[in-house]
Amino acid sequence: MNNISTQKEDALFANGRGLVLFLLVLVYTFNFLDRQILSILSPAIQKELGLKDADMGLMRGVSFAIFYSTLGVPIAYLADRKSRTWIMTIALTVWSAMTAACGLATNFTQLFFARMMVGVGEAGGVAPAYSLLSDYFKPSQRGRAMAIYSFGIPIGSAVGIIFGAVITTILDWRAAFLIVGAMGIVLAPIFRFFIKEPVRGAQDKIGAITTPPKVLEVLKVLISKPSFWTLSLGAACSSMMGYGLFAWLPTFFLRSYGDVLPQAMAWVPDFLVPPNPKPILFAGYYYGLMVLLGGIIGIWLGGLISDKLGKASKGAYALVPAVSFLLALPFFILGTMTNNLMLSFFVYIVPTALGLVWLGPVLAAFQHIVPPNMRATASAIFLLINNLIGIGLGDFLIGLMSDSLKAQYGVESLRYSIMYGTIFYVFAAILLFISSKLLDKDWEE
Repeated sequence: MNNISTQKEDALFANGRGLVLFLLVLVYTFNFLDRQILSILSPAIQKELGLKDADMGLMRGVSFAIFYSTLGVPIAYLADRKSRTWIMTIALTVWSAMTAACGLATNFTQLFFARMMVGVGEAGGVAPAYSLLSDYFKPSQRGRAMAIYSFGIPIGSAVGIIFGAVITTILDWRAAFLIVGAMGIVLAPIFRFFIKEPVRGAQDKIGAITTPPKVLEVLKVLISKPSFWTLSLGAACSSMMGYGLFAWLPTFFLRSYGDVLPQAMAWVPDFLVPPNPKPILFAGYYYGLMVLLGGIIGIWLGGLISDKLGKASKGAYALVPAVSFLLALPFFILGTMTNNLMLSFFVYIVPTALGLVWLGPVLAAFQHIVPPNMRATASAIFLLINNLIGIGLGDFLIGLMSDSLKAQYGVESLRYSIMYGTIFYVFAAILLFISSKLLDKDWEE
């Protein structure tokens, strides 16, 4: 390490790192808030614009993933050379403005292209953050730091779902987009003011390479690291199910449990329930709370356990999520197929947690199988694979299966489409188990 660490410096939040991590989590929360708010607004949008399930899958998945995935690589290439904090500030401003633009759309085509531009903005929000975290936190802390950063996923998803449901109940779905977009635009200059650009490789060994690489140099290194590809494909398989669930579960709860949702959510305080509440409000509280509880528990445990087990074997960073995916399967199937709404809630918290365990350990592993100067570009290539497959296909395929199963299952077609989708967790577990056998060799000390 560059300096001899004191006990105080070994603390996860020492030397201002707590503020840095908080602001990075806040920006990532807006990233997922803007991304996932569409899931709770989908029923209202489908009704007004006359869209099928497959149409919503195209708009939420394919339109977003096209540029979100492909632009991530050139933006990350720039982030390995220029200010990562400025790149993230500009990205936050763009995706927030485009989220607001969604509220002005009057047809499918306009909304499709607005969501596409949200993806353009969000392409610059994640890979630079991974690189920043690696320069603020030591190797022994990165699993936990990446896990805490990933709290933005369940927090942003939950806030987006609940906020979208409340605003849709009080006003309409257009107002939800406009308000959320405006809040992100306000946050952008605050983020830039407080986050300073760290020295690249500051937390790595003396002599770590920090000279910006060419993309071909990064690809040459990645080709020599088979664990990168098995980790990327494993994460992509899990994301097909993960993003698909985030997108479709609110609609599933409305369709299959809409009549009993108000009674099941009777515990919600009166001040959180506006006059003449719609079922969408209770679906928002129901699913938002589930994602928040399960997501934070799962992500934190994944980072904590992998950092501890990773001291003995680097393969733990892949083995821990592989086991979690297999453990999640029976809970997902039970939660999806039961007709008891309250049982579904408590059962679903478990696989929601287990399905997000992978974020901390796998993201930390990616930062360690390439030199410090390649982290942003390598992360973007991972995100290209993960998001093009996970976001681009997962949401769309579940919607397409739902449409194709309607003749057989009617209004319950989405229930069976989600259940069949759990097979992707099996593929993810297999690929991550293979990764666990490769990581010790591919690890960059």
